[in-house]
Amino acid sequence: QVQLVESGGGLVQPGGSLRLSCAASGFTFSMYAVRWYRRAPGKERELVARIWSGNDSASYSDSVKGRFTISRDNAKNTVYLQMTNLNPDDTAVYRCDVPMFPWVVTQGIQVTVSS
Repeated sequence: QVQLVESGGGLVQPGGSLRLSCAASGFTFSMYAVRWYRRAPGKERELVARIWSGNDSASYSDSVKGRFTISRDNAKNTVYLQMTNLNPDDTAVYRCDVPMFPWVVTQGIQVTVSS
């Protein structure tokens, strides 16, 4: 059974950092791309970052480029989203997903940036 579980969210002050984790199980993790999305209140869902399998190349939305870094540890079946220089616009529920398993729904993790 394919499972994805996010962790690492919370409350942080503007300018702070957080690292989100997406722990995977039930499939050969190293073979698949993984994405991080977010949805802020009253806004559409936004694809924040994506990391491919194989060469681990990554892409980012313009809104987070230069501040967020996506990475993966295939030995731990985990993808990370390192978020730095956070601002209130980054407040959202963040979710990870695997494009090849679109039916897998996660709980998401709340990130709140506030002073």
